[in-house]
Amino acid sequence: MAHLEKEVQGLKDQGVYRKIPINEGPCEAVIKLNGKEVINLSSNNYLGFANHPRLKEKAIEAIHNYGVGSGAVRTIVGNMDIHEKLDQVIAKFKHEPACLVFQSGFACNQGTIQAITEKGDLIISDELNHASIIDGVRLSRADRMVFKHSDMADLERILKEQRPNYKEVLIITDGVFSMDGDIAKLPEIVKLAKKYQALTYVDDAHGSGVLGTSGRGTVDHFNLHGQVDFIIGTLSKAIGVVGGYVCASEVAIEWLRHRARPLLFSTAMMPAATAAIIEAFSMLEASTEYTDKLWDNARYFKEKLAKLGFDLGHSETPITPIMIGDEALTMKFSKTLLERGVFVSGIVFPTVQKGMGRIRCMVSALHTKEQLDQAVHIIYETAKDMNLL
Repeated sequence: MAHLEKEVQGLKDQGVYRKIPINEGPCEAVIKLNGKEVINLSSNNYLGFANHPRLKEKAIEAIHNYGVGSGAVRTIVGNMDIHEKLDQVIAKFKHEPACLVFQSGFACNQGTIQAITEKGDLIISDELNHASIIDGVRLSRADRMVFKHSDMADLERILKEQRPNYKEVLIITDGVFSMDGDIAKLPEIVKLAKKYQALTYVDDAHGSGVLGTSGRGTVDHFNLHGQVDFIIGTLSKAIGVVGGYVCASEVAIEWLRHRARPLLFSTAMMPAATAAIIEAFSMLEASTEYTDKLWDNARYFKEKLAKLGFDLGHSETPITPIMIGDEALTMKFSKTLLERGVFVSGIVFPTVQKGMGRIRCMVSALHTKEQLDQAVHIIYETAKDMNLL
């Protein structure tokens, strides 16, 4: 393992080596990390559902009724009635014809992309798409091209040049880009897809539960129901549990039931998680209070940071990057903030491009204004001490 020892030492020499922190309790606004209470600005638990009593109650109830595991893949005997109910609940919530739930959002992209494309097709992907999309594309036998981030002229250039050469063309984009917090130009993408007879595929991991009415996502935000062919979402961020899903036409979902490899070769979602997710969607259907609180907190936090002179990039969502640039300095900033009582992850290469290091602040509906004020104060004082402002 000498080669791996050398690689790890290289990370240490570059100042980007990290130890995985240990959270000693539930994911809340304040957590006990490595034995110390800190304000949590690094979770994807947007709505505070991960430790919500209603979700926990439904999870416990499902364990009593179904056990702790599903016992098999969905195509054998692991497909319980509760899984079928969840598929239907999500399809109804998203206003889409059909839905299929996977074990994770990552597995959803890996399973779907390779199943719906083949040799002779072309995939066109935004350059800042999530790693799970990149890996999903790699598993496909289709050709692939990348367009500049949210650059519609570049996307049309590729479509115009390449569309005649392929059977099917699939355009893939994140709905909300996880490192910058900007929103895809979905109306323009859909318009181009129609013009060049291409399919559209949106990974809405950071849009589901955040954008649109009651968190219905980016498609709802732009009122594009029925115009996006594949809508991918996660159940581990705003929904607070685990899993992923794809919404599409009934025939597309039927095909995925036969060809999506994670569905065919990995045990189905735990019943407890399934029941908790159903309850989460029920809560979103009933009220906008969770998404309203999230956005209220996000706007409050962003305004305070912007007034202090921080570069927040191009964020349009609760995802709030504070741009630093240098990788080692980014990690030092994150480490110092943790020592002072705020946990916010440093994001460096290869997650983002070299020289684009940032700390990524994730505000939730759980935070109080007092907690956000305290976090902003610590971030500001630390940045001044490190000559970052």
